[in-house]
Amino acid sequence: MKKVRIGSGSAYWGDMLDPAVELVKKGDIGYIGFDHLAELTMALLQRAKTKDPATGYIPDIIPWMKAILPTCAEKGITVISNGGGANPEAGGDEVVKLAKELNLTGLKVGVVVGDDIFGKLDEMSAKGIKFKNMDTGEEDINRIRDKIVAANAYIGADSIIEALQEGAKVIVAGRVSDNALYVGPLMYEFGWSFNNPDWDLIGAAITVGHIIECAECCTGGMSNMWKVAPRLWDIGFPIAEVYENGDAIITKTPDSGGLVNQWTIKEHLIYEVHDPSNYLMPDGIADFTALKLEEIGKDQVKVTKMKGKPRPSELKVCIGYRDGFIGEGQVFFPWPDAYEKAKKGAETVRERLKKVNLDAEELRIDYIGVNTLHGEVAPEPTSELNEVGLRVVAKTKTKEEAEKVRREVTHLWTIGSVGSSFGVPLPIRPGYPGTKRRSSHQGYYKGGQVRMKKVRLKDLAYARSGDKGDVSNIGLMAFNKENYEIIKREVTPEKVKKHFKGMVKGDVKIYEMPNLDSLEIVLYNALGGGATRTLRLDQTGKSMGQALLWMEVEV
Repeated sequence: MKKVRIGSGSAYWGDMLDPAVELVKKGDIGYIGFDHLAELTMALLQRAKTKDPATGYIPDIIPWMKAILPTCAEKGITVISNGGGANPEAGGDEVVKLAKELNLTGLKVGVVVGDDIFGKLDEMSAKGIKFKNMDTGEEDINRIRDKIVAANAYIGADSIIEALQEGAKVIVAGRVSDNALYVGPLMYEFGWSFNNPDWDLIGAAITVGHIIECAECCTGGMSNMWKVAPRLWDIGFPIAEVYENGDAIITKTPDSGGLVNQWTIKEHLIYEVHDPSNYLMPDGIADFTALKLEEIGKDQVKVTKMKGKPRPSELKVCIGYRDGFIGEGQVFFPWPDAYEKAKKGAETVRERLKKVNLDAEELRIDYIGVNTLHGEVAPEPTSELNEVGLRVVAKTKTKEEAEKVRREVTHLWTIGSVGSSFGVPLPIRPGYPGTKRRSSHQGYYKGGQVRMKKVRLKDLAYARSGDKGDVSNIGLMAFNKENYEIIKREVTPEKVKKHFKGMVKGDVKIYEMPNLDSLEIVLYNALGGGATRTLRLDQTGKSMGQALLWMEVEV
């Protein structure tokens, strides 16, 4: 049976280069995908492009390509990257120049465009096309129209497949979906088509792409396996060996650090998916509720029984817009009485900010080492702390008002206790996660009396969390089936919202995944507005899953 080996070389803009180099050298792969984009990235790149039309792509793509292209050309490995960002044409041009410098004659470079709809917003609105906010339900973008700086539709693998059919060995794309980097080559190699689709096979491609798209995040990185995963400083990036029937084996670069087992795959599989029976992607809808994971060897997990459904009628659109500034200052206080010193400092700063007439939409005070990540969920300390940091942050309309926060916190150098401070005003580039009709844009969780006891969730399950806009997704993975029955009974939307106190403003939805002994918990309006506008130190909610593990349940 035909198989394709495909690797993942990057999880984000700024990821490590050496594991990608090792992957192309030792991985015996035919394709490598590079995901450089996150929801907050496109607005930053569009802003750069506005200042200089020759920029707007991810700068990393040049040193990355320089390091891997000679080996890829020698071994016949095809490179697919979304590093084109807001300007894939310019990024593609730079790759062509680099190829010439490296004497890689005849290397065909393809560019995928069509995601950027910023210049078409008014035309689309005139045609009655609306962009409903996926988080708030807001019907359209009229309120923020004049503030918009970027608008990109998440497009699928169609154009990647076309580029492969034309012989491209390097493909530079804009805002294609993360897993399209992998769906494209799998559909191309196996001859799967959207014209006569087998949605289970396409769903398998989407699932495999989702598992490996964040590279090290499925090989022991960002993992509950951190205690046992070896040599994380030398972590290996993932390889998916995919078969024509849709089955796949997930492994990693030979002789590398990290770990691949059912837990590292499971925790990324249910990462940031909302409804696990309907994982909506432009290429189709993947259903994760029937698949099976099986450890078949050291660092080898087989994934089978993957399911899919037809493409959704709408595409997701990420819209970035200007919304003021964030001003921040930090001071650290030493033992003795560190926490009391920090609280006294907070009182002092509050009064100073009143005195200078700070005009702020929102003000937040955290105590680093006490409650910065878990907020009100974190218990008060019961012993003396060696040190505590005071973090004061505000959201303002102007840079000048934001600067007041940094400056007044800095004054604690002299009018507070011993400490140090830093912080500069940051521009806010919020994301508006909208949707639009696909046709309007093509891109390219019993009787009897028993005595119960209370335990914390950390004794029953692992958790990992991520973000999509202002929505926090928590994957809660029971250690075994007995524990799964407990968390399914005890972890309810009402209890979860009560546990998080004021941190979660919206609804809580819970999806059951008995095939993985897991719950997918979705918390709406839970991240203070989302990564680019929240005042929380944990901008992307990566600690929300660990905060949930404080929750007590009856067993």
